[in-house]
Amino acid sequence: MAHEPLVTVEAADFSVTYVLGLDDDADTVEDVDAIIRSHDGKRWSASFMTPRKIAEVMDRWSTTGECAGGLYLQIPDLVIVRVGGLEAMTRALVDLFGEYGMDTNVLPRLADDEDD
Repeated sequence: MAHEPLVTVEAADFSVTYVLGLDDDADTVEDVDAIIRSHDGKRWSASFMTPRKIAEVMDRWSTTGECAGGLYLQIPDLVIVRVGGLEAMTRALVDLFGEYGMDTNVLPRLADDEDD
C-alpha cells in the first residue's frame, strides 16, 4: 500500500502526527505511535493500541520469551482504544486533553518546540 508514513490531524487545541507502518491503513490501524503538539509548542508522545492488538503482541511474546514470556506489557505512553483507526485515536486525545487540559502530564512530555 503506497501512502505517507506521517499523517497529521488537526484538532481545535493541538495537532497530532501519527507514524504509520508500511502496511497500516489510517482507517483501521490498531497499533501506532504519535506526537501531539499544542498550539503553544508543548509536545507529548502517545502509543495507541487496541485490546486485540495487545493480546496479539503478548501472545507472540509468550513464544519469544520477551517480557517474561508475555506476562506483561509496559508502555509509558500507552492509550488503549476500543477500536482501531486514526479517527478514534484522535477522538480519544480530544477527550483526554478536554478532561485534563493542555498543561497536563497525563502523557509523557517531550521537549517543547523551540520555534513557537
